[in-house]
Amino acid sequence: MTAPSQVDYRDILRVWQQADAIEEIEHAWLFDHLMPIFGDPNGPTFEGWTLLSALAAQTDRLRIGLLVTSNRFRPPAMLAKIAATVDIVSGGRLEFGIGAGSRPSVPLARREYEAHGLPFHDAAHAVGSLAEACTIITRLWTDTEPFDFNGTYHQLTGAFCNPKPVQQPHPPIVIGGRSTATLRVVAEHADVWNIPGGDIDDVISRSALLDRFCAEIGRDPAAITRSIALPVTYDQPDDVRRAIAEAIDAGFTHVVLILPAPYPDHVARWVADELITPSA
Repeated sequence: MTAPSQVDYRDILRVWQQADAIEEIEHAWLFDHLMPIFGDPNGPTFEGWTLLSALAAQTDRLRIGLLVTSNRFRPPAMLAKIAATVDIVSGGRLEFGIGAGSRPSVPLARREYEAHGLPFHDAAHAVGSLAEACTIITRLWTDTEPFDFNGTYHQLTGAFCNPKPVQQPHPPIVIGGRSTATLRVVAEHADVWNIPGGDIDDVISRSALLDRFCAEIGRDPAAITRSIALPVTYDQPDDVRRAIAEAIDAGFTHVVLILPAPYPDHVARWVADELITPSA
């Protein structure tokens, strides 16, 4: 993962193109913020989906996505169209990451809503809107005729998406979050669930709660791949390898390594040789 903030576009492109040639690296990610959430508050931050489409056109192999799209930023029908476009540009390599939006633990994240004229509703509204958005987006990708949708949070008339994504029935849906309410949405809609790393015991307990919610609706918990995002420190690779090993032991088979900028030369090769191969 290369956060598209406080960094130059060419630096991100360099890392992604290097990673694209390294088999051990399976996927690459951006985040979805409109303003910095770290470093200089007035520094550069690229719009995630626009940048993702550019990177999709300049890579060939990597699975790609945003970890994760804020459902608060874009109406779901518009987001479905954007994502379908990126899946086509990439030749069917999109991992569709989405979440309720906002980072309540990061005060800087709140200001991007007012700065862009976006409403900031409470958590219950955000999660309810996410659940409806997942239904709408999936239908837009799969329904062959226009449809109406009258939900609590979203209303559409004659909704239709054409062209459809390359991937059938649709791109994998990756939902990020750890709250109890979000995990219920994960149980119903996600192919992959992502959680930020940290206290591994908390991560394990959240995963067990997801298992329970799956069982309650009759879904096999094994149908949802467990994903974790772990920060990388270039000068302490042993710590990162230990975190990777803990996550894998806990059943998290989809590991996203968050690279801090500035990116060293040949950083993708370093990640493969120092972090991935020793942890395999």
